[in-house]
Amino acid sequence: MTTTPVWNPQRPSPMPYHRYRPFQDRVSVPVADRAWPAARIERAPLWVPVDLRDGNQALAEPMDTPRKRRFFDLLVAVGFKEIEVGYPSASRTDFDFVRHLADGGVVPDDVTPVVFTPARADLIDRTFDAIEGLPRAVVHLYIATSPVWREVVLGRSRAEVWRTVRGAAEHMARRAGDAPGVRFQFSPETFNLTEPDFVLELCDGLTELWDASPDRPVTHNLPATVEIATPNVYADQIEYAHRNLARRDSVILSVHPHNDRGTGVACAELAVLAGAQRVEGCLFGNGERTGNVDLVTLALNLYAQGVDPMVDLGDIDAVRETVEHCNRLPVHPRHPYAGDLVHTAFSGTHQDAIGKGLAEHARRARESGVPKAQAPWSVPYLPIDPADVGRSYEAVIRVNSQSGKGGVAYLLRTHHGIDLPARMRADFARVVQEATDDSGREATPKELYELFRATYLTDGAAVRLHDWSAWEQAPGVHRFVCTLEAGDRVGDHEGTGAGPLTAFVDALAGAGVAVEVLDFTEDGTAAFAECRVGGVTAWGAGTGPSAAVHAVLSAVNRAVR
Repeated sequence: MTTTPVWNPQRPSPMPYHRYRPFQDRVSVPVADRAWPAARIERAPLWVPVDLRDGNQALAEPMDTPRKRRFFDLLVAVGFKEIEVGYPSASRTDFDFVRHLADGGVVPDDVTPVVFTPARADLIDRTFDAIEGLPRAVVHLYIATSPVWREVVLGRSRAEVWRTVRGAAEHMARRAGDAPGVRFQFSPETFNLTEPDFVLELCDGLTELWDASPDRPVTHNLPATVEIATPNVYADQIEYAHRNLARRDSVILSVHPHNDRGTGVACAELAVLAGAQRVEGCLFGNGERTGNVDLVTLALNLYAQGVDPMVDLGDIDAVRETVEHCNRLPVHPRHPYAGDLVHTAFSGTHQDAIGKGLAEHARRARESGVPKAQAPWSVPYLPIDPADVGRSYEAVIRVNSQSGKGGVAYLLRTHHGIDLPARMRADFARVVQEATDDSGREATPKELYELFRATYLTDGAAVRLHDWSAWEQAPGVHRFVCTLEAGDRVGDHEGTGAGPLTAFVDALAGAGVAVEVLDFTEDGTAAFAECRVGGVTAWGAGTGPSAAVHAVLSAVNRAVR
């Protein structure tokens, strides 16, 4: 009996969790000397997109031939070499699309279409009719195999399921004849709830029946049709198959994870560690219920580990636009790598770290003589360089009420060339936060500049500077002559100092405005001054030829307002 620790105040819920059985009560998973936890993924598996079949079946409005063709062309352009193109015996639309590919000669020489069929002779015939004329194809046979499906849906014993599968496989072999371009694939549907010994019996039987060889391998696809456990359990199941399948060098071990528990990506990655060589999924994870595994995330996860994904996702927005058009489903804004907000930071601490990281990346690239796009990447909060997937740095940092000085400073610098001094950033960040708190909206770079201008660059307040001139009357001695308006008094004043700025401060003192300049910097675009007036400290800024004078005047007016 376990006891609840004192730091955990959670209490039993009223939900009827007792209705559900853990995986170990539903299927036996042989485990012996796990090797997969210590394995590393060092090369991409064969990716097989099933958007045109499995993903299409999950759409409220399935794709017509033009949308399917656009999707197919995208998959080819990205670099997929084996593509499931349809379920020809399921609908006229799917049959016609496969015929469109066969008759149009549009399948590249290095791309193999895959077609899907249940274990029925008439539907297998329909499938072979659809692929006639294709130089290469994989015919994918499936049947559900788990106890609940055998008992509740099919009403067949294990022996009867095997007879059905064997009869279908023999019929496929007859239809294929001696055609060297046709290979076979088998899926024991609901594999992850099927007895492991029965899976081996079915797969090994078909490997022998189809006379698989290294130069004409059979694909055995082991789907997590509905997720039932944590991903490590699926990895154990795949490793068991990997170690025990007959003629292993003649078998392509494939997986097809779904996402019912939200762990489809983890299941696929652990399955590859466990020996899987091929992964079926959909771009951005479309599929029944919570979806098929997401091939974009899987591929870019490898990329982020320094492994070639073997597909080109360098223009992720173009890929996403095509998929959204064809599926008529949006990609979530927080989708890994592809979402509108995935490379965006609103938090002030995140923005500060990213801004510093980008600056350091540029510095290291410059010092090593390597273009930034080729230099090793190490920037906080950004697993990959957004530019590698066609994103711009402009979208990385955005400002709202949660943002801080780093993000505000970054956007002013990158969009308007205003490089705020480090100590001034906090001052302007408070101004921005007040504005965004009031509006409840995100502030665009243009709005940030307007807020900066209104805060620091607008003339007209307690102290006004009218006509003025400054010159060096002797080496190291500057004179500043001006007309100042302070409150209701207007007068001519002059001052001297080691430079124009100190001479101006001396002139202000003559007008009764005692100013202490605490900090001053200028960069050719703007000048920034921190001043103390009557015990109050404030920052000011100025631009143009007289930027330094206007920066001090701005600080004075912000202090005395």
